[in-house]
Amino acid sequence: MIVKIATGVIGNSYALIADGIESASDILVSLITWLGFGLSLRPADEGHPFGHGRIESLAGIFSGMALLGAAALIAYQSIHEILTPHHSPSWFTLPVLLLVVVIKEVLARKISVLSEQSDSRALEGDAWHHRSDAMTSGAVAVGLTLALLGGPKYAAADDWGALVACAIIVFNGGRIIARSVHENIDGKVDESVDEDIRRYAEDVEGICAIEKCRVRKSGVFYFAEVHVQVDPHCTVTVGHEIAHEFEEYVTDKMPKLKDLVIHIEPYNRMVEGRVRGM
Repeated sequence: MIVKIATGVIGNSYALIADGIESASDILVSLITWLGFGLSLRPADEGHPFGHGRIESLAGIFSGMALLGAAALIAYQSIHEILTPHHSPSWFTLPVLLLVVVIKEVLARKISVLSEQSDSRALEGDAWHHRSDAMTSGAVAVGLTLALLGGPKYAAADDWGALVACAIIVFNGGRIIARSVHENIDGKVDESVDEDIRRYAEDVEGICAIEKCRVRKSGVFYFAEVHVQVDPHCTVTVGHEIAHEFEEYVTDKMPKLKDLVIHIEPYNRMVEGRVRGM
């Protein structure tokens, strides 16, 4: 942030200054993400029996909104600079921009890997903050190269470059907000989670079929409600044991499955399948 703003002021590149301001917002967003992610991992308590996972998706919404705000600020200042005659940026601002692109893309890739591993919207938003910085700097670098090669008539090329990058930032900011809101209102999760639960049910002796399986996501964890069909002639005790065995088996196979509520039902002979182990 300091290097970009200082270089932008000395080198007469407002696009680089705006890029530095956007980096300042990255610092704030990363701090909020770190705080929100940490709070979301706190265990359930009396006031929050389902845990604090929703804080993580709220942090994701904040990250997305911060991206939109940064894009709006950069767009406003870029348009102002395009309409205001000014000198071409200095040549030494170009290597600074290229260095920024490399550093920010490396950061974005590292955090993106973590966001995929944890399926975290907050970390995804933070990764895109770094990537948007890299994209803005890259677009500005292209515009700056045109300005240096084309002379005074291309003096605003780096501002146009920053403006183009804003559209990409807005798109990704909106996407992150939409996904975070989807999670926060218990939207449908990835079908692979449902499929894994049903697949593991086939390994548990005594389970005839899975009638329903509803999964919701809270932070980086999942909560599921499953209707398990067993032999209608088995005792309550046997059905209870099957449910416990299924719960232990699935939660062991799926560490992110924080809680599994199992409803035992009599097996419907009209449904395809057979009773195993009965």
